[in-house]
Amino acid sequence: MTTLTALLQHQLFKRSSEPGAAVMPFVVLLFGVTLFASVGNLWFAEGSLFYVSTYTITLLGKYLCYALLALAVDVVWGYCGILSLGHAAFFALGGYGMGMYLMRQIGDRGVYGNPLLPDFMVFLSWDKLPWYWTGFDNLAFAVLMALSVPALLAFVFGWLAFRSRVTGVYLSIMTQALTYALMLSFFRNEMGFGGNNGLTDFKDILGFSLQSDTTRVFLFATTATLLAIILVVSQAIMNSRFGKVILAVRDSEGRARFLGYRTERYKVWLFVYSAIIAALAGVLYVPQVGIINPGEFTPINSIEVVIWVAIGGRGTLIGAVLGALLVNYAKTRLTAIFPEAWLFALGALFVLVTLFLPKGLFGFFADMRARFARPSVVNPEETR
Repeated sequence: MTTLTALLQHQLFKRSSEPGAAVMPFVVLLFGVTLFASVGNLWFAEGSLFYVSTYTITLLGKYLCYALLALAVDVVWGYCGILSLGHAAFFALGGYGMGMYLMRQIGDRGVYGNPLLPDFMVFLSWDKLPWYWTGFDNLAFAVLMALSVPALLAFVFGWLAFRSRVTGVYLSIMTQALTYALMLSFFRNEMGFGGNNGLTDFKDILGFSLQSDTTRVFLFATTATLLAIILVVSQAIMNSRFGKVILAVRDSEGRARFLGYRTERYKVWLFVYSAIIAALAGVLYVPQVGIINPGEFTPINSIEVVIWVAIGGRGTLIGAVLGALLVNYAKTRLTAIFPEAWLFALGALFVLVTLFLPKGLFGFFADMRARFARPSVVNPEETR
C-alpha cells in the first residue's frame, strides 16, 4: 500500500514538471477572473461591492497583452535559447496594423474633416493615401496584414541569421539593431505613419464606440480568450515531437545537427510563431490603450519583456505570463509613488532574481511544491 502511494505521488510529481503542466489550471483561473470582472463592470452599479471600474478593465486588458508578449519571448528564449531583444518590433508592427484600421474608421470626424485622409496627412499636405494604406478600412484585411508582415519579417530575419549560424550575444545584438532601425524609420514623417505622434484619436471599431463599457469588456474578454488559446497551443507544441527537438537544440544544437536534424528550420519556424504571438499582442493592445507610436519600438521595451520572463521563470509558459502581470502591476503602483525610482527598482529586482532565483518565481514555487510533495523513502520492510 505504501509502495502504491509512493508510486502515485511520483507520477503526479513527474507530471507537474512537464512543460506547461500548470497551463490548464491557470486557464480556468483566467476565465474565472475574466467572467467576474466582466459581470462586475456590466451588471453592477458603481458603488456596489462587486463593481469593477472600466479603468480596471482597460488596465487588465493591457496587462494581458503584455502577458501575450512575454509568452512570445518565453517560447523562443525559454525553450530554444534564442534571446531576442527585438520582439518589441513585432509587437509594434502588429499595433500599427490595427492602428491603420482604426484611423480609417475615423472618417470625416477628424479635426480637418477629411473623409479619406487621416489628420496628420492633411497637416503634412498629402493629397492621397499611400498605396500601403489600401484595404485597411477592412478589419479582417488589417488583422491579416498586422500578423503576416511581422511573420514575414521574422522569417526573413530568422532564415538569414540561423542559416548563418548566428547565435548567442551576436543574435541578441542583431535583434536589437532590427527594432532600433524600425524605430528610427517610423519616426520619419515621410513614412506615412504619423511620425513622432504615431496614430491616435481612435473613435470606434466595427461601428462600436471604443469609449463604451461594453466594447471595453469585449476587448478584455477577447484578449483573455486568445491568451488562453495561445497558452494551450504552445503547451501542445512544446509537448510534441517538434517541441522535443526544440529542447534538444537548446541543450546542444551541435548534437541535434549531428543526429540529422536541420536545426535552422526548427528555429526559423519557432521564431515566426513567436513573432505572430507578439504581433497579436500589439493588435489587441492598440484599441484598448488608444495609441501606437514609434516609442513602442524602443530597445528598452524589448529588454523589459526579457526581465518579465526572467522574473516569472523562463521555459515554463505560465511563469512568463505571471512575470508580465506581476511586474506591470508593480510598475503601475510604483511609478505613481516613485516615478523616478521605477527603473532602478526593476533593475535591482532583475539582479536579485538572477542571483538567487535562477528559475524565476514560478520555478522557485515549483521547487518548493516538489520538495513537500516528494515521496518519502519506502522502507522495504513495510512492503513485505
